[in-house]
Amino acid sequence: MKRTHLSAAIAMACCLSTGVALAQTANDQGQSTTNTQQRASVLSTSNTTNDTATKRGAQQLSEVLVRADSLSLGGGLMSVQEAPKAVSTITRDAIVKSAPGATFVQAIDSIPGAVTSTDDYTGLNDGTAAIRGYTLDEIGVTVNGAPINDSGNYKIYPTEYGDTENMGDITVQQGYPDNDMPIPGAAGGSIAWVTLDPSHKGSFDFSQSFGSNSYRRTFFRLNTGDLGPVRSWVSYSNNEVNLWRGPGNSHVTKVDAKSVWTIDADNTISAAVQYNREIKTNYESLTKAQAQTDYKQSYLGTYVPGQTNSNFYRLHQNPFVNYLASLDGEFKLSDNLHLSVVPYFQWGEGGGGSGTTFSEYNGKGSNQPLFKVVNYDLNGNGKIDNKYSNVLVNSFSYSYTYRPGVIAKLNQDFGLNNSLEYGVWYERPRQSQGQVFVPVDYNTGTPLDQWAGNASLIRYSNGVVQKTYDQYTTTTNTKVFVTDTWTPTDQLTLTGSIAYVWSKRDGFMFEYPGSTGSLTSKLAVSTRNAAYGGAATQTFHDFTPTFGAKYQLNEQNQFYLGYGHTFRAPINGAVLSNAFANYGANPVAVKPEKADTLDLGWRYYGDKISANVDAYASNFHNKQISGYDQNTGLTVYVPLNRVHLRGLNSEASYKLTDQFSIYGSYSYTQARLQDNINSLGDGIYYTRGKTMLATPKNLVYTSLNYNYGPFWAQLNAKYTGSQWGDWSNTEKVGGYTTFNFNAGWNFPDLGNWLHKPYIKVNVYNLADRKALTYASNVSSFLAANPTGRKDVNGVTLFASAPYYTLLQERTYMVTFGASFF
Repeated sequence: MKRTHLSAAIAMACCLSTGVALAQTANDQGQSTTNTQQRASVLSTSNTTNDTATKRGAQQLSEVLVRADSLSLGGGLMSVQEAPKAVSTITRDAIVKSAPGATFVQAIDSIPGAVTSTDDYTGLNDGTAAIRGYTLDEIGVTVNGAPINDSGNYKIYPTEYGDTENMGDITVQQGYPDNDMPIPGAAGGSIAWVTLDPSHKGSFDFSQSFGSNSYRRTFFRLNTGDLGPVRSWVSYSNNEVNLWRGPGNSHVTKVDAKSVWTIDADNTISAAVQYNREIKTNYESLTKAQAQTDYKQSYLGTYVPGQTNSNFYRLHQNPFVNYLASLDGEFKLSDNLHLSVVPYFQWGEGGGGSGTTFSEYNGKGSNQPLFKVVNYDLNGNGKIDNKYSNVLVNSFSYSYTYRPGVIAKLNQDFGLNNSLEYGVWYERPRQSQGQVFVPVDYNTGTPLDQWAGNASLIRYSNGVVQKTYDQYTTTTNTKVFVTDTWTPTDQLTLTGSIAYVWSKRDGFMFEYPGSTGSLTSKLAVSTRNAAYGGAATQTFHDFTPTFGAKYQLNEQNQFYLGYGHTFRAPINGAVLSNAFANYGANPVAVKPEKADTLDLGWRYYGDKISANVDAYASNFHNKQISGYDQNTGLTVYVPLNRVHLRGLNSEASYKLTDQFSIYGSYSYTQARLQDNINSLGDGIYYTRGKTMLATPKNLVYTSLNYNYGPFWAQLNAKYTGSQWGDWSNTEKVGGYTTFNFNAGWNFPDLGNWLHKPYIKVNVYNLADRKALTYASNVSSFLAANPTGRKDVNGVTLFASAPYYTLLQERTYMVTFGASFF
């Protein structure tokens, strides 16, 4: 069945590629893809912050971008910006130097305010990020103009999207996103990236990578150039690596494609498709004590027939397949009116595995639908036990997503000095989620069906599939927006915008559906784990105004002031779980996350040095965190009423010589909790005045770049300050510095058939440093409570050790590539 998905993806990509070409070959190590058009297309550039520019502003921006080629911009790590707020763009020049399979999360590591972390430098095991203290699920992310945050919980899975050879540029808005972005939930800023535009010349690009831990990657891309008004490309990559700690591996296959139909000089239609199929063994997050005992431990690599240890690595795998397709129609309706329409569709299927135990039981009541009980030989050992025995099975948490949407907007010019943008965004994703169970082979411990197909699932005696929970959510997101930009003088630009966001969560949730109860330790049937649940609907809405002012003092200096209000509806789990939690005999209310952010900044662009300094203040309200309902055993969501985020982001680039340049960024972040956390069943924790977990105060990044003829090299270092692992600030992990080295050689063409052959080397964590990089257990309110401290109500505070992502050991990769034809 899964091979059918791959065939369909290739067929779809080929249909889009009716005349396949590429803006840049796989081995082109430095071409810029800056778009100088007044109206930026979301499929051509990620930096659309100036697409509302007036005609006067567009002319000024065009002049700046032409001049930018002579500026010192840090080897692509820094770009010219004109928006009256904090914005950073990573260009193609920097992306081509990174690891061949890197994700967009790894690519933004240098950006001021960004804390990134990944289990694996190859990019095949996702990773996470936070910007100014906002976690990745609180930041809106788009690819080619389409949103990719999970429609239910807003999480991001970076491995699912794109190859570095196809990435054009990546733009981060650190404080708050533009109102015209189709983002369903962003309390913080936004990340956008696009695939490269097709070029007019055809070729066949190929690269092969090898590296540590049996890393193997094959990439090729077909470009056939202009076929009449259409030009396109289609690519394929196969990526494999063994885990650097613990057993298992990751295997990821990607198919990407893009086409551009130039109707005439003023009208174009673009199409992009991304397909991903992955089967990954997960890394086990470790506590601080575990990492100190054995830094390279993970899930167990051996299995003994009949064992019930759920930590066997074959139970902890993540199969997933997904498509993302989007169109971008850009139409000139008149000299002063431009229409942009971007429909998109996303589909995904898969989930993550873990281990648990079932009981074989054929005694009294065994014909009832009892949760985690079966009246047959489940483990294949030839008998059914008449006692309360444990049999190892695979628990599989699945998710199916069907997500159509469209955004349409008009840009209208009123003379040279005023421009109005207005439009609407609408989407209606549907998502089915739950947890089912699959038998494992008695002799090997391997799940009988890695994808948890319907035929393989464990059922009750009446044929109903056994589930821990079953939920379905339809989410309706609607946004209407308008933005006005006014340039009364050559120096002053004023921008005002407002959007109305309306989000409805509608669905149902059942815990233990179909179950009448479960067995107790004495083989009696109880009503524990009996089915309950039902339907729930909730609507959230808010206005999100923004304002910005930019003053261009002279050719080099600009100053700006920006303000933005953001809104994020609660995740679907909060709406559904909280509706049926009965802590204190009342449902636990859920509130949308909101934030108010103020940016004040200065930018300088000179012939040898360029710099940007941004000071910000952000008040974050109703941050959603996990609580515990002791009456139902449900994880519920409670709001942390106030978090104050204050900081300074800065970056600079200096051109030392024609061959050497240096780039550096520094960030200071202060994230203070303004209230105590009421976790409901686990007590009220004394967190007021504490620092938010996983938010280091200091970040320093520096990069030394060298280019001479066919040779280029880059040495970079990143210091990440110490951070807290729990909300009460009782466990801290130290800061750490990593050094990375990238280098390459571009060889001359060989005849008329082999063009631009090259070799690229990437070495990560040169010093082989060990470090805990990210506190991933957000439910750790208190790391330890040896004295039995109580809350204000006399409840002994529950302690839970935080667990972390680990910094990978020194890792090497080498890539060979060329372009044919």
